Amino acid sequence: MDYIAFGYSMPAWDVGDHATVRATLATSAQRLARAGADFFVCPDNTAHLALEVPGPDLPLPGLHIADVVADQAAAEGRTRVGVLGTRYTMDGPLYPHALAARGIAAELPDADDRDLVNEVIFKELVNGVINDASRQEYLRVIKRLADRGCDAVALVCTEIPLLITPEVSPLPTLDSTRLLARAAYEVAVGERAMPDWRGGPR
Repeated sequence: MDYIAFGYSMPAWDVGDHATVRATLATSAQRLARAGADFFVCPDNTAHLALEVPGPDLPLPGLHIADVVADQAAAEGRTRVGVLGTRYTMDGPLYPHALAARGIAAELPDADDRDLVNEVIFKELVNGVINDASRQEYLRVIKRLADRGCDAVALVCTEIPLLITPEVSPLPTLDSTRLLARAAYEVAVGERAMPDWRGGPR
């Protein structure tokens, strides 16, 4: 494991400087390679926007979190998936592209609801604040996605499952953190092919 605090990259995120964020993430990949890791996983969905920026190969291959989530959605026969995450992730191409590649539509909350989802993440969840009023707002957002034809909701921010669990969600959930962890385990024990995304030996 390696971690460079997200806060250091916030100025770059705010101005859309994904290349600088990618360079920071590459530092983590280099540390992991020196430590002897065979591949990397990045549970931060938003970071994948930067990892997708063209640049030199990383020293390790990685699992792409959106592909892992989209594969699970396809395995479950989903046809339209709502996407909840940071505003960077919701406004970005990661999930629309990954889901579309499997014939699945991506549905986003309305602009005001995207703002609410993002605000709860950064003002509450990342600070360990679990607020029932915010939970009810998230449930309202998910119910609106269900009313628009979604048959599942992808929780594509590490902290959202602290607030929304499968037991309370109006839609079946796709928890990106747990799905990525399971995929990483499967790679580590040889039950899943070694990834080749973004680097490593060719």
